[in-house]
Amino acid sequence: MLGLKQILTSLRAGKERRTGEKLAGMHSMSTAKTLTEEGYTELRDAMVETQIRKRGIADERVLRAMRSVPRHEFVESHWKNVAYTDEPLPIGGGQTISQPYIVAVMCAAVHLESMEKVLEIGTGCGYQAAVLSCLAREVHTVEYREELASGARERLQRLGYGNIHVYCGDGSLGLAAFAPYDGIVVAAAAPHVPEPLAQQLTEGGRMIVPVGGEEHQVLLLLTKHGGKFSSERKEPCRFVPLLGRHGWKDVWI
Repeated sequence: MLGLKQILTSLRAGKERRTGEKLAGMHSMSTAKTLTEEGYTELRDAMVETQIRKRGIADERVLRAMRSVPRHEFVESHWKNVAYTDEPLPIGGGQTISQPYIVAVMCAAVHLESMEKVLEIGTGCGYQAAVLSCLAREVHTVEYREELASGARERLQRLGYGNIHVYCGDGSLGLAAFAPYDGIVVAAAAPHVPEPLAQQLTEGGRMIVPVGGEEHQVLLLLTKHGGKFSSERKEPCRFVPLLGRHGWKDVWI
């Protein structure tokens, strides 16, 4: 009889195989033909209407930001034609660009009005930082992996996002040098809310962070009032792990 560990390993292998098959099919679609910029714009508009607005995201500033940022510029060339599908996509190093709807949910949750200073943890390819930069005055974003941080920095500069500052380091520690922040968006799953991030939030500020275990997390929205925090559970989700002193010590996804 198989032990629990063997059963879990088998289930995970099956899930990874199915995910691989799905991505292989999408990869085949993405290489079918090259789209024009007009074609990408049409896909982006459809993404906003069908994947985001129809699911209840009503913040017009967020919808405009999602409509303006060219998601296809943040994925490798062979994924460009499927950049606007309702899926996360691989960006290398076992990391992903988040599903568009989840990006919209997180950006809407922090209620940005244009003059805020925002901290993002988990830069990845830089896509969510680009969306946040359309909503806030200034975005500081921290990426654990040097190759991703360098790639995101170059890409964001090339695309003209001048109010984003990219750093490489332990995102679970936040970025105390520029604190406090009006909003904090954590794009990696934590076993609990990292205390340094909570301490770097300004009074009245909001932080959205995926918290949970290996397979299942929930987006937790924290708001700071009088030095204390209220919390609200949002969407169920599944993110790559937050690594660092106040994150996961081992990679489990």
